[in-house]
Amino acid sequence: MKILIQRVKSASVSVNNEIVGEIGRGLLLFLGIAKEDTGGEIEYLVKKIVELRLFENEENKFDLSVKDVGGELLLISQFTLCGSCDKGRRPDFFDAAEPFRAKKIYDDFVNRLGQEGIKVATGKFGEYMQVKLENDGPVTFLLEKGVRDKGKGV
Repeated sequence: MKILIQRVKSASVSVNNEIVGEIGRGLLLFLGIAKEDTGGEIEYLVKKIVELRLFENEENKFDLSVKDVGGELLLISQFTLCGSCDKGRRPDFFDAAEPFRAKKIYDDFVNRLGQEGIKVATGKFGEYMQVKLENDGPVTFLLEKGVRDKGKGV
């Protein structure tokens, strides 16, 4: 599983020109689910997301989590995170999970995030979406957990 995390002042996601999810200050999360992902990665990743100190304290040091600042989360499915541009000029998505399996894992991820006492907004799985955000920093990190993260310390 891969999660691209962006600290934002605000973010929203629309489908067919209708806003389906929006947040104020918090974290925008793009979730890529790979073929080898089982859902067993969810617990680790949720804890990591809500406990990562990505917000500055009064001394401008990354010392506060999204929970500490009363922030919100916007989770968007993003199968292209599992794509590869290594060969040729067209990306391939062979490593992305099949939609039916990915949807189940995505739903489990949303439900688990919701147990953290933080507002969680979402996009719509499998839909063509438009995302608007005001990146804060910018502060962007990539979290990975699964078979392919060997040796990365996660």
